Amino acid sequence: MISILAQERLLGATLGVLFTGSIVFEERRQIYNSISRIQSESPHHTPVREPICGKKSRSELAHSWNKTVDQTFGPLIKSLSSRGW
Repeated sequence: MISILAQERLLGATLGVLFTGSIVFEERRQIYNSISRIQSESPHHTPVREPICGKKSRSELAHSWNKTVDQTFGPLIKSLSSRGW
């Protein structure tokens, strides 16, 4: 037989999971309803914008990163190269 404390914990966990699941389900349902409502209201497709981390932004970020690393570690690399590393 399971102790009273274990039964209470099991009941609390079960109720918590059910409560959280119902909240998540309801939120998802509202999101999907709002998306379908917006899509049905606007028959024209909006132009697709480049995401924040699109190809152009990523390449600019990579270029900036490489430039910063070169400026930061350039003297160290030159020093190590002159020593034969």
